[in-house]
Amino acid sequence: MRNFDHPTRYGRIFPPNTAWLSQRPQEPALEPDLSVIDAHHHLWHRPDQRYLLPEFLADLDTGHRITATVFVQCHAMYRASGPEEMRPVGETEFVSGIAAMSDSGASGPTRVAAGIVGFADLRLGDRVEPVLEAHMRAGGGRFRGVRHSAAWDADPVIGNGHPAPHLLQRADFRAGLQRLTALGLSFDLWVFHTQLDEALDLVRACPSTSFILGHCGGPLGYGPYANRTEEVFAHWKAGMTALARCPNVAVKLGGMMMRLAAYDYGALPLPPTSAQLAAYWRPYIETCIDLFGADRCLFESNFPVEKMGIGYSELWNAFKLLAAGASADEKRALFSGTSERVYRLQAASRA
Repeated sequence: MRNFDHPTRYGRIFPPNTAWLSQRPQEPALEPDLSVIDAHHHLWHRPDQRYLLPEFLADLDTGHRITATVFVQCHAMYRASGPEEMRPVGETEFVSGIAAMSDSGASGPTRVAAGIVGFADLRLGDRVEPVLEAHMRAGGGRFRGVRHSAAWDADPVIGNGHPAPHLLQRADFRAGLQRLTALGLSFDLWVFHTQLDEALDLVRACPSTSFILGHCGGPLGYGPYANRTEEVFAHWKAGMTALARCPNVAVKLGGMMMRLAAYDYGALPLPPTSAQLAAYWRPYIETCIDLFGADRCLFESNFPVEKMGIGYSELWNAFKLLAAGASADEKRALFSGTSERVYRLQAASRA
């Protein structure tokens, strides 16, 4: 199913192939009345792709009851001038404007970017506090925390989210994290499965910080990790089992399209169905729920990145298939309650 002749295609973002996606009719939404908070998506205008409010709304309009969303940093619309450390505040300014447009109600019932996760260089240490305060002002009450990616692998094929290893161990980074925690903000933790031990050390050292681990803990399935599924899963599960013992960690379920490489979305004649995607991701998502419990798990679309491999309706159908055996209370937690709590979202829906 996977084409590793061109492994650098994995771990990189490409515009979705809409002609390929449209070859399979859109699935009707399962459980359309279930309230959903999309806990992780992006908005951007790149040279090769525009994904702003109209494009996101078109994906939302697929029958699922998406009541609110959380925007997560993606280097969009940084300020073009001013102090370097303040330039990422432009992203929060940009998203706050989109959120205000959504709050008008003119675009439908979903509160887009009800929570905003931005970027601040925590290596500034104590000097990061003015940056965080600027984000909070720019967010109009929506700024919830920071994602400073630590994802790194020695093999360049993987494609790193941070240019150097061991970010989480740096004293200046940890000092900045303490300033973030003191302001009541959360930290979106993004690492690969090979770094879960470093993540555990950080989480244990910072018990007052609310950590939200992205993309199921970053299991890798391409490059040097290709054809090592059992070994990767065992390594990943051991790391996740240890993290689950830390009550200050929640985990986002999803976001594995680029990194897990469970199927070759560039070579298949048709996009997968929701049932097929659920089967690909089931070992990881079910293990997360078993380890962390529904009250510390939250589903994420990671759109438009996941759109490289599947449509929005099919993605949420896959999640609903994976949660089919959960109780009503567990479903409320997985699809909205945990997101609402960890991101401190209030009045998350106008619907």
